[in-house]
Amino acid sequence: MDPLHTLGKINSPDQARNLFAAKLDSIQSAKIAKIKHPDVLVRIANAIALCRPSNVFINTGSEEDKDIIRKIAIEKGEERALAMAGHTIHFDLASEQGRIVDRTYYIAEPEDLVSSLAKRMLPENATKEIETHMSGIMENLTMIVGFYMRGPVGSPAANPALELTSSAYISHSAELLYRNAFDDFDHEVEQKGYFFTNIHSEGLNRTEDLPHARVFMDRKYQTTYAWKCTYAGNTLLLKKGNHRFAVDKAVYRDRGRELSEHMFITGINGPGGRTTWCAGAAPSGCGKTTTAMAGNVFIGDDLAQMWIARDGSIRTINPENGIFGIVEGVNINGDPLLMKVLRQPGCEVIWSNVLVDKDFKPHWVGNMEPVPETGINFQGEWHQGKTNDKAEPIPISHPNSRCTMASENLENYSPEAANPDGVVTRIFTYSGRDADTMPPVWVAKTPDAGVVIGACIVSATTATEVGVTGIKRAPWANAPFIPGALGDYMDAQFKFFNNPDIKEPFKPVMAGLNYFLTHRARGGNSDKLLGEKQDVKVWLAWLERYAHNEVGYLSTPIGNLPCYNDLAELFDQIIDKAYPRSLYDMQFALYTVKIIQRIELQQKAYKNEEHLPEKLFKILAAQKSALMDLKEKVGDVIMPDYFENLT
Repeated sequence: MDPLHTLGKINSPDQARNLFAAKLDSIQSAKIAKIKHPDVLVRIANAIALCRPSNVFINTGSEEDKDIIRKIAIEKGEERALAMAGHTIHFDLASEQGRIVDRTYYIAEPEDLVSSLAKRMLPENATKEIETHMSGIMENLTMIVGFYMRGPVGSPAANPALELTSSAYISHSAELLYRNAFDDFDHEVEQKGYFFTNIHSEGLNRTEDLPHARVFMDRKYQTTYAWKCTYAGNTLLLKKGNHRFAVDKAVYRDRGRELSEHMFITGINGPGGRTTWCAGAAPSGCGKTTTAMAGNVFIGDDLAQMWIARDGSIRTINPENGIFGIVEGVNINGDPLLMKVLRQPGCEVIWSNVLVDKDFKPHWVGNMEPVPETGINFQGEWHQGKTNDKAEPIPISHPNSRCTMASENLENYSPEAANPDGVVTRIFTYSGRDADTMPPVWVAKTPDAGVVIGACIVSATTATEVGVTGIKRAPWANAPFIPGALGDYMDAQFKFFNNPDIKEPFKPVMAGLNYFLTHRARGGNSDKLLGEKQDVKVWLAWLERYAHNEVGYLSTPIGNLPCYNDLAELFDQIIDKAYPRSLYDMQFALYTVKIIQRIELQQKAYKNEEHLPEKLFKILAAQKSALMDLKEKVGDVIMPDYFENLT
């Protein structure tokens, strides 16, 4: 059962054109006439028949069309103009500041394998829900129809996708984050044989409606539905909604040849003028944008799609060409290039959920600037000292406040981002918000061990998900976006990184990153970071040299660790900073009890999953056994010099 076809009842291109003739004015009719692919026309027509908008606007991506969308967003009140030209502010509902994971469902038959970490609903039940809530939901509203590519046009890993929404804010965001491919859409759909469809209406945008908000994802018909919600993670369905479909494609259609990951893509300069490309996974809110910017040039800060090319290399593209980035903690010291865009005129930026002062200037937590006395933020009027109903101070901005912009505005954005052949990617990192266990960087000894690093990400939860707290496992930082069985996804990872078509010069370096380790975890009494945010530049630089066999390493049960002398030299070269041996010892000592507990957490959790590759358990068991032997032999804490003496 295809809910859109069932409810829209448009069966042919001729029926679609008849509906367009009745619903579209002459200007919009002339635009849609340029789209010829029958499946695309039928899909759009069914969405119109279901939602019954009063007007339909076809967005071709022209400057004129984009300007109309900006004006609609302001006129509707979805955005407000700020003091700086091209800057606007959008406020989400106070109780919808993240992904509504508790109201997000896959449409699935009983026999369909769905991730154990996700919710599901039968097609007939989902169809009734969609009919009840979306039938006529756009009456007295305008449906904006956009035609996008998730990736450069012509790339083998790019996805064509339709975005149909009543929200001008969402269309405005899509124009900054994705490539409008109106002129190439037919050809791309014909070449690839599929496209994604996304249907969203923000409804009445009232707090009382939010319990009834839903996000549905139909994997079989590659269609997403969302209503009565405004936060972009729930409504900009081109992003994480379609990322799920791309994951499905990699796991079930192209297993072992392609991956779709929750990863940044950044380029690290090395000796001789070379650039080595790195892709890295981290849960939302755990520093992905910061790490992307820590490279010398970057392509993306959130999503990556990769495949094995004919030359035996792993190639990567970013399905986006913009940033929907968390701004909390962004400041001139840690993020100078991003701050230049945010605080200097000449760029288009959509802000969300920050504080706007009386001069229409945005402010946020951690920007290292003076805090205004009053303003308007995510919960309404604000003043210094304001508290909530629990007498807790209300911060000037929500932890999940964002900025949306085109990546080309950033000075370090690489022209390679537009290359449909992607970039040769040598390094893959996996990280979370780990305050007390793992060292800042460690490298897997084999591709299989690298896959296990990704499978074992543990992180403190962040503000990107509504109603989720505490410490949790975050496999590959991709778990919320894995539609099928986790065992299938893991098998795809093992098959991809062990694919014999990957040639020796391009063998991947797979590593763990952790720059959230605290003083308290290493014997201190402070929760301050054991190091600084900028140190990640050094960890990346060391991995770049490691990929080219230019540094040594210490072999340990969890993987290979950097040698002190290499790091001290890189700290001096890369960030002009001294790196005392005492800090190295604190950061790279192995606290065996903590690491063993971390392994046991994974063993227990994965034991409940079905059809998991057995090599996961073998690798975890081997690491645990080696750590227990060391603990018995040396003690609870193994200092780096123990491993130095073994080399």
